[in-house]
Amino acid sequence: MGLFSGSASFVRYKVIDELPENFWDFAAEKIAQHAFRDIDENYEERSVGWVSVVNMFDASFEYASFAAGDYIVLTLRIDERKVAPRVLKKFCLKEEERFKKAKQIPKLSRVQKLDIKENVNLMLLKKAVPVPSTYDLCWNLAESTLLFFSTSEKAQVELEDFFKETFGLSLMQQIPYLTAEHLVGPAKHEALSEITPAIFI
Repeated sequence: MGLFSGSASFVRYKVIDELPENFWDFAAEKIAQHAFRDIDENYEERSVGWVSVVNMFDASFEYASFAAGDYIVLTLRIDERKVAPRVLKKFCLKEEERFKKAKQIPKLSRVQKLDIKENVNLMLLKKAVPVPSTYDLCWNLAESTLLFFSTSEKAQVELEDFFKETFGLSLMQQIPYLTAEHLVGPAKHEALSEITPAIFI
């Protein structure tokens, strides 16, 4: 579930690096450079980029639509073309049989099989429609925190890598203890360190 859902699951991050000067100009430039690029009209297998949280087809961000007060709100969009392994195997076997009959040979070499697999995979990829996935985020600039609206570990890795690539800033996932440190402030960090588990019956 995303940012505008009635209910949502999210992971909290800390942005651990300092923001650069003239941040809003910097952010606009970097988001534009890493905006989503459509692959519907070509044969690329994968595309990753930023789109508007309101419209997954809006990657132009007119009037800095990603900005909301002291927040940046974005959607990470990932489109992928995939060929199911069973489908690939089926068409490879079919092409191998056709090739053997055409060449009148009883058996194919390893190199021939690899060539066939590569060509068949490319042929099937050209026919495949890219499948989109979208993940919303809300970045609180004042507190250097970020909410990512997905609990998928794969999606989190995608976010951490692409966020670093886009802004040159690192993310640290906030486990409950680190979140508590942030909420109570430095004065009570020592008290937190003395907390021990308790069993309630």
